[in-house]
Amino acid sequence: MIVAVGVGARPGVTGAALREAVDAALAGLGLARGDVSVLATADRRAAEPAVRELALDLGWQLLARSAADLARQDVPNPSRVVAAAVGTPSVAEAAALSAVGPAGSLLLPKQVCGGVTVAVARSG
Repeated sequence: MIVAVGVGARPGVTGAALREAVDAALAGLGLARGDVSVLATADRRAAEPAVRELALDLGWQLLARSAADLARQDVPNPSRVVAAAVGTPSVAEAAALSAVGPAGSLLLPKQVCGGVTVAVARSG
């Protein structure tokens, strides 16, 4: 089974903000960092130092998806605001779901913590 954390954030997000948001999401699900194997996000966010460092520090694969790829992923909570800003109606949910494959499902729909949007999905 694959468990993936999808994240969306503004440019320049700090490592502390990312870690706090991810830890809060996992704690709410009763999951540990070791239960996760993938950190997924938009390709432009995957280039951020804080995102790269988080994946490296936790030993997770960093999966970057283009806005076009994310836009093709069905999600339960699309956002017109996000679509206008980044070209896809979802980053966190779409990234998490795309990381776990077509039989996957959301364990945690998107939630915002400290300006970071987080969603968690697992493979079927």
